[in-house]
Formats: sequence, C-alpha cells, structure tokens
Amino acid sequence: MLAHVLPLLACPNCANPLEQGDSVLRCAGGHSFDIAKQGVVTLVRGKPAAGDTAEMVAARAAFLDAGHYAPIADALASLAGPGPVLDAGAGTGHYLAHLLECVDGVGLALDSSKPALRKAAKAHPAIGAVACDLWQPLPVRTGVAGVVLNVFAPRVPAELRRVLREDGVLLLVAPAADHLGELVSTLDLMAVEEGKQDKVDARMAEHFTVAKRLPVAFPMRLDHDAVRALVGMGPNAFHGDRSARVAGLPARVSVTASVTVTAYRPR
Repeated sequence: MLAHVLPLLACPNCANPLEQGDSVLRCAGGHSFDIAKQGVVTLVRGKPAAGDTAEMVAARAAFLDAGHYAPIADALASLAGPGPVLDAGAGTGHYLAHLLECVDGVGLALDSSKPALRKAAKAHPAIGAVACDLWQPLPVRTGVAGVVLNVFAPRVPAELRRVLREDGVLLLVAPAADHLGELVSTLDLMAVEEGKQDKVDARMAEHFTVAKRLPVAFPMRLDHDAVRALVGMGPNAFHGDRSARVAGLPARVSVTASVTVTAYRPR
C-alpha cells in the first residue's frame, strides 16, 4: 500500500516530501500526482517510459509464479538485511514479495511498466507501487532504504547509492555467460556477453564495494508453455516470433539457469 511507503517517497520535480490526500499525492511545492484505482502512482518528470507490455508481464508472472526461478529468490533472501526494501525494476513484485516474507520492513516497487506494477501492488500487503523512469533520479528520499534490489533491471549506480542507507546492502542479479545456454542457439536468443559481471562491477565501483557473491546455477525442465513464457517475458520478446521454433522442441527441455547474485556495500 502507498501509505506504507509514503515516508520513502519524494516529488520527482522538486524532491520535497509527499503527502497523501484523496486519490492523490502532493508536495509543498504544489505538484500533485493521481493515484490510480489499482493503487499505483506515477512519479516522473515529463513523459513516462512505456516499460514492459501487458503480454510480457503476463508471461513473466506465469513463469515466476510457477517457481522456476525460486533459487534466485532464495539467494536474495539469504543476503538481505532489514528493510525498508526498494526494488528498482520490480516488475511484478515477485522477488520483492518473497523478500518481505523473510525480512522486516515495507517494500517499494519501482518500475516503468504500469501493467507490471498493477501486479506488484497486489503481490504483498506491505508493497507500494510507483511508476518511474529508472534512468532518471528516483522519486525516493536520500538514505532511506535498508535493502535495494536490482534483478535483471536497468540501474544508475549513483542513484542506487543515494537512496541506500550507510549500513544498507544492494543486491544485484546479473546473468552469467551460460545462462539459458541450451536455448540461445536453438531459439536464436540474445546471448550474454563474456565478462559481463566484470563490467557490472566496474560500473558499480565508484559507489559500491563487493561484500559477497553467490553463483546460482540450477537445472529446469520446461514444457513448451514455460519456454514461451521465458522467451516472452524479457527483451527477446521484442526480437521476432519464435513460436515455430518452440513448437519444434521436445515436449520437455532441459535448460540451465545461471546467474550471479552480488551483495554490494556502499562506499
């Protein structure tokens, strides 16, 4: 609920604190933002980004709710400290909701996709959902988050550092080079570049130090529906229809998920 996360939020135009009225958030600078009936508020300066489509969100919800990526959620929970928890690129709120079952505090779901945030707002009673542009200054007060999540999502390291407490932790999930390797060539999916984690660390280095790193790799047995959801829930959805190729796969496919979960501490 937005009321739970209101102390974390700031006006995107002037950075003043926000107060809640009837179906609106307002700041002392005279800016106001309507709260949609689903409980989502848009806090952006200028035109909001479109984000993931409703079809992509439905695919992601189907895949994640089936538990295929449960080891990733468990790894995040094992590294988290007390909240509040801010999820930058929350999508449907799947990982945030899981974390809130394991740590104390409220959860703030930030994403550019309103279809995703409508699901995130219902994913856990302690979640408040805010539409924003992750490439711009976040509509969040400085130093309020105990945990920041960034799972397969865009990131601006300086902003993630700004909103994190001095004793907080940033938990970042990035794909390894062999992530979904069995499907990359078969379905012509986007491959993960070699040395990706080193490049992520280099971009984070000005603001964060690596505290702990967990390689998380696990096998999945996916039927055609699950493969279609996996392909359709991310950037591959924008790069052509792969229905015919999926139909040509065996009834169940062995696929390896391989990611790195890194806990960063602020400098």
